[in-house]
Amino acid sequence: MNVKLTATQTTVIKTAANRPDGNIEPLPATLRGGARAKVVDGLLARGLIADADGHHLLTDAGYAAVGKRRSIAKDVQNVDAPDAIQQFEPTSPTIRPGTKLASIIDAMRNPGGATIAQMMAGTGWQAHTVRGAISGMVRKRFGFEVVTEKGADGLRAYRIA
Repeated sequence: MNVKLTATQTTVIKTAANRPDGNIEPLPATLRGGARAKVVDGLLARGLIADADGHHLLTDAGYAAVGKRRSIAKDVQNVDAPDAIQQFEPTSPTIRPGTKLASIIDAMRNPGGATIAQMMAGTGWQAHTVRGAISGMVRKRFGFEVVTEKGADGLRAYRIA
């Protein structure tokens, strides 16, 4: 098939053709905004990709444009899709030892907890970053219950209950 493509479109199609599912994502990091939309729209208009459940997958014409054929994995031919999805169980997030986040959690596990200033000194982070880590990672992602208490000195201490 003789289709005129830009260098970027050719790169996107060749990369997708080497993927087992034929997905064009992830696109090159340098391709953003309007350029990204134009590449995708151009490939859609030529029928080289198709929209399937929010993903853009190569069509047979897309494979042919770069001289390849759609591959069918031997393991995947007779697998029921919902059963295949159910085999993958989400894993719970783990705290890597020796990281700054681990040092914040260790400081908050002390009986008296830790102040923002103490956690800033331990990590080198600014106050807003420490508060964001407590809110986003410690509370939401890891599910710890964080208790804040104002001490006799007037400083707020954060501790894990």
